[in-house]
Amino acid sequence: MSKETKKLTLIGLILMIFTSVFGFANAPVAFYRMGYAAIPWYIFAALAFFIPYALMMAEYGAAFKHEKGGIYSWMEQSVGPLYAFIGTFMWFTSYIIWMVGISSKVWIPFTTLIFGADKTQDFAFFGLNATQSLGILAMLWMVLVTFFASKGMNQIAKITSIGGIAVTALNVVLLVASVVIWGLNHGEMAEPIHGVQSFIQSPNAEFGNAFSILGFVIFAIFAYGGLEAVGGLVDETENAEKNFPKGIIVSALIISVGYALSLLLWGVSTNWESVLSGDKVNLGNITYVLMDNLGLELGKALGMSAGGAASLGMWFARITGLSMFLAYTGAFFTLIYSPLKTIIQGTPKGIWPEKLTKLNENGMPQVAMWVQAGMVVVIIALVSFGGKGAQEFYNVLTLMTNVAMTLPYLFLAAAFPAFKKKDNLDHSFEIFKTEKSTKLVTGVVVFVVGFANVFTIIEPMLRAQNANVSETIWMLGGPIIFSLIAYTLYKRYEKRSSQAETK
Repeated sequence: MSKETKKLTLIGLILMIFTSVFGFANAPVAFYRMGYAAIPWYIFAALAFFIPYALMMAEYGAAFKHEKGGIYSWMEQSVGPLYAFIGTFMWFTSYIIWMVGISSKVWIPFTTLIFGADKTQDFAFFGLNATQSLGILAMLWMVLVTFFASKGMNQIAKITSIGGIAVTALNVVLLVASVVIWGLNHGEMAEPIHGVQSFIQSPNAEFGNAFSILGFVIFAIFAYGGLEAVGGLVDETENAEKNFPKGIIVSALIISVGYALSLLLWGVSTNWESVLSGDKVNLGNITYVLMDNLGLELGKALGMSAGGAASLGMWFARITGLSMFLAYTGAFFTLIYSPLKTIIQGTPKGIWPEKLTKLNENGMPQVAMWVQAGMVVVIIALVSFGGKGAQEFYNVLTLMTNVAMTLPYLFLAAAFPAFKKKDNLDHSFEIFKTEKSTKLVTGVVVFVVGFANVFTIIEPMLRAQNANVSETIWMLGGPIIFSLIAYTLYKRYEKRSSQAETK
């Protein structure tokens, strides 16, 4: 079979982008924070971020299709090695922050699977409170996964990929159950829609001011994450010049409509005030709380007894717990070594101490993996023993992850005009053909992502009630410390290189 026949069709491209980007757990988080008022922001993020950024990544991917250094090569050949290294290091450290969050959050689906509900807030070991106990378990998780992954047991990632399929299937469960509930309740919504006001004003008191609403944009941008991988699909797409931009725009439309539909569907079964306003609900367990409630309301609509409906809700939560636990585990076993290998092998070798670059007999950077584990454990210890309640703990971890994972977008977007000016690069695949369109698209993406990050970081300090400086410090501290580490590592490498040349 020729290579030509194997190329992605427009439909195949749309499906690949949808499965890479659309996340089931994003809509529950948005519904918890903003209710139906999240919908306009998801549409805004699709128009102002997803479409322009994905098209930029497509141009990068096409120009550097033969480069093995990934985003480091993109930025190094566009701007320069120092900029590229800091940007790539920030991309890598975003996975460190992701691991900090998931090491703690993985226990929520685990306890939900075992007990039918999130029990992490009831943990109390050896005189420690729930947050500290959870921190200890998160550290143990990190150490255990590092140990097994360094032995080459990444096969677990393949086995647990079934979790990803199961999580995708939860979308079908949400749709079918919600339609049945809506029909049997004669079109009545648990969270009523009061005209346009419902799509502007959040039922959550914390999102009653402009600052917190603008800070929510980071959640909408985060929901469209995973776009770097899209850049590599240009070369595999049939009639790419025409189909790729079309695929991006159609995907953005489908994904934003998908998120909007999910948010409306959650309103069919869940009344925000009665289900989500309690202190037992947080950004870590919101998906399981909503799925439990979905099962409960389905049981009621079908005329089941109170006990039967509650039991159905518990099984909905358990199945969600199993799906999410498998998906988290699979992702963890891949991401514990994949970004690490990419940054070590994709950047100049002399930057790293020699021990970190060595691969063991299983092809794993074992020493580097243990250094990474140490960094994650230290951050978990600092956050979990920082005197926070469980709800605030999960909120801080989620916000830290959102900021860390979206900052690399700024580096890649800001490098785009310099990339376009490089005549020595292959620009045969071009979407932005003029300097004006290049500047416009760069300005829009950098402004939207930068603006969203700044507001997310400073918003906790600006709250009229419950002002929280520590949240701001955590979100700001990570990127500053990591960029300083990157700058120091590169300057040390530069100094050594110049000394070696003069000898």
